Amino acid sequence: MAKVVTKSAREPMFHVAKRDDLPWWQAWGIRVITILISFLLVGLLCVVVTGQSFGESFEMMYSGVFGRLFQGHTTMLWKYLQEIAILLSLALALTPAFKMKFWNCGAEGQALMGGLASIICMIELGDKLSYPVLLAVIAVTSIIAGAIWGVIPAIFKAFFNTNETLFTLMMNYIATQIIAYYVYIKGGGSNVINPVEAGNFPSVAGNDYFVNIVVVTVITVLMYIYLKYSKQGYEIAVVGESQNTARYIGVNVKKVIIRTMIISGALCGVTGMLLVAGKDHSININSVGGQGFTAILMSWLGQFNPFIMVIMTAIVVFLRLGVAKVADTALLNSSFSEIMVGIVILMLVGCEFFIHYTIKFKQKKGVVA
Repeated sequence: MAKVVTKSAREPMFHVAKRDDLPWWQAWGIRVITILISFLLVGLLCVVVTGQSFGESFEMMYSGVFGRLFQGHTTMLWKYLQEIAILLSLALALTPAFKMKFWNCGAEGQALMGGLASIICMIELGDKLSYPVLLAVIAVTSIIAGAIWGVIPAIFKAFFNTNETLFTLMMNYIATQIIAYYVYIKGGGSNVINPVEAGNFPSVAGNDYFVNIVVVTVITVLMYIYLKYSKQGYEIAVVGESQNTARYIGVNVKKVIIRTMIISGALCGVTGMLLVAGKDHSININSVGGQGFTAILMSWLGQFNPFIMVIMTAIVVFLRLGVAKVADTALLNSSFSEIMVGIVILMLVGCEFFIHYTIKFKQKKGVVA
Protein backbone atom coordinates (compact mmCIF):
# COMPACT_ATOMS: atom_id res chain seq x y z
CA MET A 1 0.00 0.00 0.00
CA ALA A 2 1.32 3.44 -0.90
CA LYS A 3 2.28 5.65 2.01
CA VAL A 4 0.22 8.82 2.30
CA VAL A 5 2.27 11.87 3.22
CA THR A 6 0.39 14.77 4.81
CA LYS A 7 1.88 18.20 4.32
CA SER A 8 1.38 20.55 7.22
CA ALA A 9 0.33 24.09 6.52
CA ARG A 10 3.21 26.51 6.50
CA GLU A 11 2.97 29.03 9.30
CA PRO A 12 3.67 32.62 8.15
CA MET A 13 6.62 34.49 9.61
CA PHE A 14 4.27 37.08 11.13
CA HIS A 15 0.61 38.06 11.19
CA VAL A 16 -1.47 41.05 12.24
CA ALA A 17 -3.68 40.59 15.31
CA LYS A 18 -6.13 42.93 17.00
CA ARG A 19 -4.71 44.41 20.18
CA ASP A 20 -6.60 44.60 23.45
CA ASP A 21 -7.96 48.09 24.07
CA LEU A 22 -5.30 50.34 25.55
CA PRO A 23 -6.16 52.67 28.45
CA TRP A 24 -7.30 56.02 27.05
CA TRP A 25 -4.34 57.88 28.57
CA GLN A 26 -1.87 55.47 27.00
CA ALA A 27 -3.51 55.66 23.56
CA TRP A 28 -3.55 59.46 23.66
CA GLY A 29 0.02 59.53 24.93
CA ILE A 30 1.07 57.60 21.84
CA ARG A 31 -0.86 60.01 19.62
CA VAL A 32 0.71 63.09 21.23
CA ILE A 33 4.21 61.62 20.93
CA THR A 34 3.54 60.79 17.26
CA ILE A 35 2.41 64.36 16.57
CA LEU A 36 5.53 65.78 18.24
CA ILE A 37 7.81 63.41 16.30
CA SER A 38 6.03 64.31 13.04
CA PHE A 39 6.56 68.03 13.72
CA LEU A 40 10.25 67.41 14.41
CA LEU A 41 10.52 65.41 11.19
CA VAL A 42 8.88 68.23 9.21
CA GLY A 43 11.27 70.71 10.82
CA LEU A 44 14.26 68.49 9.96
CA LEU A 45 13.17 68.20 6.33
CA CYS A 46 12.73 71.98 6.15
CA VAL A 47 16.26 72.40 7.50
CA VAL A 48 17.68 69.97 4.94
CA VAL A 49 15.84 71.50 1.98
CA THR A 50 16.08 75.21 2.84
CA GLY A 51 19.33 75.34 4.82
CA GLN A 52 17.64 77.25 7.64
CA SER A 53 17.95 76.31 11.29
CA PHE A 54 15.22 74.57 13.26
CA GLY A 55 14.30 77.80 14.98
CA GLU A 56 14.12 79.76 11.73
CA SER A 57 11.98 77.09 10.09
CA PHE A 58 9.42 76.98 12.89
CA GLU A 59 9.42 80.76 13.19
CA MET A 60 8.67 80.94 9.47
CA MET A 61 5.87 78.39 9.87
CA TYR A 62 4.38 80.39 12.74
CA SER A 63 4.44 83.62 10.74
CA GLY A 64 2.85 81.83 7.79
CA VAL A 65 -0.11 80.86 9.97
CA PHE A 66 -0.54 83.66 12.48
CA GLY A 67 1.42 86.55 10.98
CA ARG A 68 2.11 89.40 13.41
CA LEU A 69 -0.45 88.26 15.97
CA PHE A 70 1.42 89.63 18.98
CA GLN A 71 1.39 93.07 17.36
CA GLY A 72 -2.39 93.05 17.19
CA HIS A 73 -2.72 91.93 13.56
CA THR A 74 -5.37 89.19 13.47
CA THR A 75 -5.95 88.88 9.72
CA MET A 76 -3.84 85.73 9.38
CA LEU A 77 -5.47 84.19 12.46
CA TRP A 78 -8.93 84.61 10.94
CA LYS A 79 -7.71 83.11 7.68
CA TYR A 80 -6.34 80.14 9.64
CA LEU A 81 -9.68 79.66 11.41
CA GLN A 82 -11.47 79.95 8.05
CA GLU A 83 -9.32 77.20 6.52
CA ILE A 84 -10.02 75.00 9.55
CA ALA A 85 -13.74 75.70 9.20
CA ILE A 86 -13.92 74.58 5.55
CA LEU A 87 -11.95 71.35 6.04
CA LEU A 88 -13.76 70.59 9.30
CA SER A 89 -17.13 71.21 7.66
CA LEU A 90 -16.37 68.57 5.02
CA ALA A 91 -15.11 66.14 7.65
CA LEU A 92 -18.27 66.62 9.73
CA ALA A 93 -20.40 66.03 6.63
CA LEU A 94 -18.65 62.72 5.94
CA THR A 95 -18.72 61.47 9.52
CA PRO A 96 -22.30 60.09 9.71
CA ALA A 97 -21.81 58.14 6.46
CA PHE A 98 -18.42 56.77 7.48
CA LYS A 99 -19.64 55.80 10.93
CA MET A 100 -22.34 53.84 9.13
CA LYS A 101 -19.55 52.28 6.98
CA PHE A 102 -20.95 53.89 3.85
CA TRP A 103 -17.74 54.99 2.15
CA ASN A 104 -18.79 58.38 0.83
CA CYS A 105 -15.90 59.58 -1.33
CA GLY A 106 -18.09 62.18 -3.00
CA ALA A 107 -17.73 65.15 -0.67
CA GLU A 108 -15.95 67.06 -3.42
CA GLY A 109 -18.84 66.72 -5.86
CA GLN A 110 -21.54 67.28 -3.25
CA ALA A 111 -19.85 70.49 -2.10
CA LEU A 112 -19.42 71.66 -5.69
CA MET A 113 -23.11 71.13 -6.38
CA GLY A 114 -23.99 73.09 -3.26
CA GLY A 115 -21.67 75.85 -4.42
CA LEU A 116 -23.22 75.76 -7.89
CA ALA A 117 -26.68 76.28 -6.39
CA SER A 118 -25.31 79.23 -4.42
CA ILE A 119 -23.68 80.97 -7.36
CA ILE A 120 -26.78 80.49 -9.56
CA CYS A 121 -28.95 82.15 -6.91
CA MET A 122 -26.43 84.96 -6.48
CA ILE A 123 -26.23 85.68 -10.21
CA GLU A 124 -29.84 85.10 -11.24
CA LEU A 125 -31.70 86.37 -8.15
CA GLY A 126 -29.26 88.91 -6.73
CA ASP A 127 -31.13 91.92 -8.10
CA LYS A 128 -34.61 90.42 -7.69
CA LEU A 129 -34.78 89.51 -3.99
CA SER A 130 -34.09 91.41 -0.79
CA TYR A 131 -30.83 90.54 0.94
CA PRO A 132 -32.29 88.43 3.81
CA VAL A 133 -34.57 86.50 1.45
CA LEU A 134 -31.69 85.95 -0.98
CA LEU A 135 -29.51 84.49 1.80
CA ALA A 136 -32.34 82.17 2.83
CA VAL A 137 -32.84 80.99 -0.76
CA ILE A 138 -29.08 80.43 -1.16
CA ALA A 139 -28.98 78.33 2.01
CA VAL A 140 -32.02 76.21 1.11
CA THR A 141 -31.01 75.55 -2.49
CA SER A 142 -27.41 74.69 -1.52
CA ILE A 143 -28.60 72.19 1.08
CA ILE A 144 -31.04 70.62 -1.38
CA ALA A 145 -28.44 70.39 -4.16
CA GLY A 146 -25.89 68.70 -1.89
CA ALA A 147 -28.54 66.35 -0.48
CA ILE A 148 -29.67 65.28 -3.97
CA TRP A 149 -26.08 64.60 -5.04
CA GLY A 150 -25.56 62.53 -1.88
CA VAL A 151 -28.81 60.56 -1.94
CA ILE A 152 -28.43 59.26 -5.51
CA PRO A 153 -25.63 56.77 -4.67
CA ALA A 154 -27.42 55.96 -1.39
CA ILE A 155 -30.56 54.85 -3.23
CA PHE A 156 -28.56 52.60 -5.54
CA LYS A 157 -26.67 51.18 -2.55
CA ALA A 158 -29.83 50.54 -0.53
CA PHE A 159 -31.82 48.87 -3.32
CA PHE A 160 -29.20 47.43 -5.69
CA ASN A 161 -26.14 47.04 -3.38
CA THR A 162 -23.89 49.00 -5.74
CA ASN A 163 -20.34 49.94 -4.74
CA GLU A 164 -20.73 53.32 -3.05
CA THR A 165 -17.02 54.15 -3.27
CA LEU A 166 -16.93 53.97 -7.07
CA PHE A 167 -20.38 55.52 -7.40
CA THR A 168 -19.55 58.60 -5.31
CA LEU A 169 -16.19 59.01 -7.03
CA MET A 170 -17.89 59.03 -10.42
CA MET A 171 -20.39 61.59 -9.13
CA ASN A 172 -17.41 63.84 -8.36
CA TYR A 173 -16.34 63.80 -12.00
CA ILE A 174 -19.86 64.53 -13.20
CA ALA A 175 -20.13 67.48 -10.79
CA THR A 176 -16.76 68.82 -11.93
CA GLN A 177 -17.84 68.78 -15.58
CA ILE A 178 -21.15 70.47 -14.75
CA ILE A 179 -19.24 73.24 -12.97
CA ALA A 180 -16.79 73.55 -15.87
CA TYR A 181 -19.67 73.90 -18.34
CA TYR A 182 -21.48 76.49 -16.20
CA VAL A 183 -18.32 78.54 -15.70
CA TYR A 184 -17.61 78.39 -19.44
CA ILE A 185 -21.11 79.71 -20.24
CA LYS A 186 -21.23 82.41 -17.54
CA GLY A 187 -17.57 83.33 -17.93
CA GLY A 188 -17.96 84.11 -21.61
CA GLY A 189 -15.79 81.23 -22.76
CA SER A 190 -13.18 81.56 -19.99
CA ASN A 191 -12.67 79.32 -16.97
CA VAL A 192 -13.34 82.10 -14.46
CA ILE A 193 -16.48 83.82 -13.17
CA ASN A 194 -15.81 87.29 -11.81
CA PRO A 195 -16.61 87.66 -8.08
CA VAL A 196 -20.31 88.28 -7.49
CA GLU A 197 -21.31 90.96 -5.00
CA ALA A 198 -24.95 90.00 -4.41
CA GLY A 199 -25.63 87.36 -1.77
CA ASN A 200 -22.26 87.40 -0.03
CA PHE A 201 -22.21 86.78 3.69
CA PRO A 202 -21.99 89.98 5.74
CA SER A 203 -18.75 91.14 7.28
CA VAL A 204 -18.88 91.12 11.09
CA ALA A 205 -16.58 93.51 12.97
CA GLY A 206 -14.57 93.91 9.79
CA ASN A 207 -14.09 90.16 9.39
CA ASP A 208 -15.32 88.46 6.21
CA TYR A 209 -14.98 84.92 7.58
CA PHE A 210 -16.86 85.33 10.86
CA VAL A 211 -20.13 83.82 9.58
CA ASN A 212 -18.36 80.77 8.15
CA ILE A 213 -16.61 80.07 11.43
CA VAL A 214 -19.80 80.48 13.48
CA VAL A 215 -21.78 78.20 11.15
CA VAL A 216 -19.18 75.42 11.34
CA THR A 217 -18.91 75.80 15.13
CA VAL A 218 -22.66 75.28 15.45
CA ILE A 219 -22.55 72.28 13.10
CA THR A 220 -19.73 70.75 15.16
CA VAL A 221 -21.74 70.90 18.39
CA LEU A 222 -24.94 69.69 16.75
CA MET A 223 -23.16 66.79 15.04
CA TYR A 224 -21.67 65.66 18.35
CA ILE A 225 -25.12 65.71 19.98
CA TYR A 226 -26.73 63.99 16.97
CA LEU A 227 -24.27 61.11 16.82
CA LYS A 228 -23.96 60.55 20.57
CA TYR A 229 -27.42 61.20 22.00
CA SER A 230 -30.05 60.90 19.25
CA LYS A 231 -31.93 57.76 18.19
CA GLN A 232 -30.76 58.26 14.61
CA GLY A 233 -27.15 58.45 15.79
CA TYR A 234 -27.65 55.13 17.58
CA GLU A 235 -29.11 53.57 14.43
CA ILE A 236 -26.13 54.81 12.41
CA ALA A 237 -23.76 53.14 14.87
CA VAL A 238 -25.71 49.86 14.84
CA VAL A 239 -25.84 49.71 11.03
CA GLY A 240 -22.12 50.44 10.95
CA GLU A 241 -21.37 47.56 13.33
CA SER A 242 -23.57 45.00 11.57
CA GLN A 243 -26.44 45.38 9.15
CA ASN A 244 -27.74 41.93 10.08
CA THR A 245 -27.85 42.90 13.75
CA ALA A 246 -29.60 46.14 12.84
CA ARG A 247 -32.26 44.25 10.90
CA TYR A 248 -32.67 41.78 13.77
CA ILE A 249 -33.49 44.53 16.27
CA GLY A 250 -35.94 46.17 13.85
CA VAL A 251 -33.86 48.92 12.23
CA ASN A 252 -34.83 49.74 8.64
CA VAL A 253 -31.35 49.61 7.11
CA LYS A 254 -32.38 51.02 3.72
CA LYS A 255 -34.08 53.96 5.39
CA VAL A 256 -31.02 54.65 7.58
CA ILE A 257 -28.65 54.55 4.58
CA ILE A 258 -30.78 56.96 2.53
CA ARG A 259 -31.48 59.31 5.46
CA THR A 260 -27.84 59.44 6.53
CA MET A 261 -26.62 60.24 3.03
CA ILE A 262 -29.21 63.00 2.70
CA ILE A 263 -27.70 64.53 5.85
CA SER A 264 -24.13 63.97 4.64
CA GLY A 265 -24.81 65.47 1.21
CA ALA A 266 -26.75 68.38 2.70
CA LEU A 267 -23.83 69.29 4.95
CA CYS A 268 -21.46 69.09 1.98
CA GLY A 269 -23.85 71.47 0.23
CA VAL A 270 -23.52 73.83 3.19
CA THR A 271 -19.74 73.71 2.72
CA GLY A 272 -20.17 74.66 -0.93
CA MET A 273 -22.30 77.61 0.17
CA LEU A 274 -19.60 78.68 2.66
CA LEU A 275 -16.97 78.53 -0.08
CA VAL A 276 -19.01 80.57 -2.56
CA ALA A 277 -21.02 83.02 -0.45
CA GLY A 278 -18.59 83.25 2.46
CA LYS A 279 -15.16 83.06 0.89
CA ASP A 280 -14.56 83.14 -2.89
CA HIS A 281 -17.78 84.83 -4.13
CA SER A 282 -17.28 82.77 -7.29
CA ILE A 283 -16.85 79.15 -8.31
CA ASN A 284 -14.62 76.98 -10.49
CA ILE A 285 -13.66 73.31 -10.69
CA ASN A 286 -10.92 73.85 -8.06
CA SER A 287 -13.09 75.61 -5.48
CA VAL A 288 -12.97 72.67 -3.07
CA GLY A 289 -9.34 72.00 -3.94
CA GLY A 290 -9.26 68.28 -3.18
CA GLN A 291 -10.12 68.85 0.47
CA GLY A 292 -12.94 66.32 0.23
CA PHE A 293 -10.37 63.53 0.30
CA THR A 294 -8.34 65.10 3.12
CA ALA A 295 -11.61 65.37 5.06
CA ILE A 296 -11.97 61.58 4.91
CA LEU A 297 -8.73 61.24 6.86
CA MET A 298 -9.75 63.96 9.30
CA SER A 299 -12.97 62.13 10.07
CA TRP A 300 -11.22 58.79 10.51
CA LEU A 301 -8.30 60.14 12.54
CA GLY A 302 -10.81 61.98 14.73
CA GLN A 303 -12.48 58.61 15.42
CA PHE A 304 -15.78 60.13 14.24
CA ASN A 305 -15.75 62.45 17.25
CA PRO A 306 -16.35 66.06 16.08
CA PHE A 307 -14.27 67.63 18.87
CA ILE A 308 -11.25 65.41 18.19
CA MET A 309 -11.66 66.23 14.51
CA VAL A 310 -11.25 69.92 15.39
CA ILE A 311 -7.79 69.16 16.82
CA MET A 312 -6.70 67.01 13.88
CA THR A 313 -7.93 69.58 11.38
CA ALA A 314 -6.15 72.42 13.18
CA ILE A 315 -2.87 70.48 13.08
CA VAL A 316 -3.13 69.66 9.37
CA VAL A 317 -4.12 73.21 8.37
CA PHE A 318 -1.29 74.66 10.49
CA LEU A 319 1.23 72.47 8.69
CA ARG A 320 -0.22 73.21 5.27
CA LEU A 321 -0.15 76.99 5.71
CA GLY A 322 3.09 77.06 7.70
CA VAL A 323 5.15 74.89 5.38
CA ALA A 324 3.68 76.75 2.39
CA LYS A 325 5.25 79.92 3.85
CA VAL A 326 8.59 78.14 4.22
CA ALA A 327 8.40 76.85 0.65
CA ASP A 328 7.48 80.29 -0.69
CA THR A 329 10.35 81.96 1.16
CA ALA A 330 12.86 79.36 -0.05
CA LEU A 331 11.45 79.49 -3.62
CA LEU A 332 10.44 75.83 -3.47
CA ASN A 333 7.67 74.11 -5.42
CA SER A 334 4.24 74.61 -3.88
CA SER A 335 3.86 70.81 -3.65
CA PHE A 336 6.42 70.80 -0.82
CA SER A 337 3.70 71.77 1.65
CA GLU A 338 1.39 68.96 0.53
CA ILE A 339 4.25 66.46 0.77
CA MET A 340 4.92 67.44 4.38
CA VAL A 341 1.23 67.20 5.24
CA GLY A 342 1.12 63.78 3.60
CA ILE A 343 4.07 62.58 5.70
CA VAL A 344 2.40 63.72 8.92
CA ILE A 345 -0.93 62.11 7.99
CA LEU A 346 0.90 58.88 7.12
CA MET A 347 2.55 58.87 10.55
CA LEU A 348 -0.79 59.49 12.26
CA VAL A 349 -2.41 56.65 10.30
CA GLY A 350 0.47 54.36 11.28
CA CYS A 351 0.03 55.45 14.89
CA GLU A 352 -3.65 54.49 14.82
CA PHE A 353 -2.77 51.13 13.29
CA PHE A 354 -0.36 50.21 16.07
CA ILE A 355 -2.78 51.45 18.75
CA HIS A 356 -5.44 48.99 17.56
CA TYR A 357 -3.33 46.19 16.08
CA THR A 358 -0.08 44.37 16.81
CA ILE A 359 2.30 42.30 14.69
CA LYS A 360 3.01 38.82 16.04
CA PHE A 361 6.01 36.92 14.75
CA LYS A 362 6.25 33.14 14.45
CA GLN A 363 7.65 31.59 17.58
CA LYS A 364 10.53 29.17 17.24
CA LYS A 365 9.68 25.70 18.43
CA GLY A 366 11.73 24.48 21.33
CA VAL A 367 14.05 21.47 20.89
CA VAL A 368 12.95 18.40 22.85
CA ALA A 369 15.84 16.41 24.23
